[in-house]
Amino acid sequence: MHRRRFLFAAATTLVAAGCARDTTGDDSGANDRATDTLRYAAVGAPATASHDPHGGLGNESDALRFALLYDVLTVPGADGTTQPRLATAWEPDADLTRWRITLRTDAAFTDGSPVRAADVLYSLRRMGEKAAENYGRMGMFDLDAATVIDEHTVELVTHRPYAEVGRALESATFIVPEGSTDFSRPVVGSGPFLLADGDAGNAAMERNDAWWGPRPPLRRIEIRAVADPQARADAVAADQADVAGSVSPAAATQAESGGLVVVRRPAVTLYPLVMRLDRAPFDDPRVPQAVKLAVDRQQLLDTVFLGQGRLGNDLLSPADPTTPDVPQRERDLDEARRLLRAAGHADGLDITLRTTTAYPGMDTAATLLADQLAAVDIRVQVAVEPPETFWTEVYAQADCYVSYLGGIPFLDVVRVALRSDSPTNETAWQRPDWEGDLDQALATADDSSRATALGALQETLRDEGGYLVWGVGDGLDLAGPGVAGLPTGPGFQRLFIDQARFDG
Repeated sequence: MHRRRFLFAAATTLVAAGCARDTTGDDSGANDRATDTLRYAAVGAPATASHDPHGGLGNESDALRFALLYDVLTVPGADGTTQPRLATAWEPDADLTRWRITLRTDAAFTDGSPVRAADVLYSLRRMGEKAAENYGRMGMFDLDAATVIDEHTVELVTHRPYAEVGRALESATFIVPEGSTDFSRPVVGSGPFLLADGDAGNAAMERNDAWWGPRPPLRRIEIRAVADPQARADAVAADQADVAGSVSPAAATQAESGGLVVVRRPAVTLYPLVMRLDRAPFDDPRVPQAVKLAVDRQQLLDTVFLGQGRLGNDLLSPADPTTPDVPQRERDLDEARRLLRAAGHADGLDITLRTTTAYPGMDTAATLLADQLAAVDIRVQVAVEPPETFWTEVYAQADCYVSYLGGIPFLDVVRVALRSDSPTNETAWQRPDWEGDLDQALATADDSSRATALGALQETLRDEGGYLVWGVGDGLDLAGPGVAGLPTGPGFQRLFIDQARFDG
């Protein structure tokens, strides 16, 4: 079997000779595409690609690779509910502060050593130590108080009653061997694949035939970080990749008419306008309210997502089962102008709106928002920042910008951005009363009552917070003919591609 190369040139230029499959001297290579190797062009900047699964996950290409190399404790199911993975059970005490996590007994790292409770606790503690990088992924746990009960049982302790521990352990709890310290290269994992060759930005992974889970249909998966959305789409159109993650609606429409397959993840892509509530002019609550009333949501949806999605209603987690059903916010220019006058801006105001091109349409959204806000004399200067630096120099730092959310659950948004001590409290949401109600909701064991309480919290945030969510677009991935088995669920569910295959 010949070794294939999966190499993209910079930006939108594709080097066909480097991307094509090597079948020289062996006509069996023509069958490899249907049965053997999946080439995935993923969202990511090669310059910032990482081998550390416990740090930040700014590159989707990194997260995809980690989900193949490492086991996680639980995963989100297609319906949004938590499903077991390495953990088979999670059971609380009566106070919802001590949780027994039971692990599989048949999981092993690729060096043959068993996966033990000590490895799990070591990995979780390392995630806790790197909270500044990973947005406080383990922030709900007191990991110093956690203990190993036996080889396959860990007891986790939460800082306060927390009924959603199963969800907290989803997706990003990548497990490595106890004592792993050098992450300049991938450490040993226990996932469905192992690294065969390449680097963090351009990795080739081979199937781990000793994995405890369902056998992956493919022998090899290659993941390449490609920052430019059009370059990802072009790679599939030119048969230089089999899958392109997160392409633009226009590219998807064009490719579909050419016989390629569009994989839709319904209503999961958000480009919210973020306003910091502790800085002028947004420190006056009437200004964010005016901004929310001044925009034409239908025009934004039709222009940015080509109508492929649904109207946004300033709710951050529309795919979350706890999200409330509230009346749609409508455009009201007269009320927006009244609020601005009451806030002392009778002559309008000037703001800078930052954005980037990391995900298709972010820059288009910013430009159209600027045009729409001009109707109420909010004069907007749009600044398009490079994808390589946007997430480190603009995100959670600038006063006003267009951001990205990939349909993650509400409690993940809470952890990352909505507590007063959240690592990236990008809107400076400081509401002790709201946090008190949140803690009370999370101390509620009854699922229905807890969901109702979480919905009420989201409604308050919708009305008083610093996020404008104007639309929710479908996630659009592009695939070549025959690609099947790609996940279509919200949030982190999209990372688990180990069961991808070629049909026909």
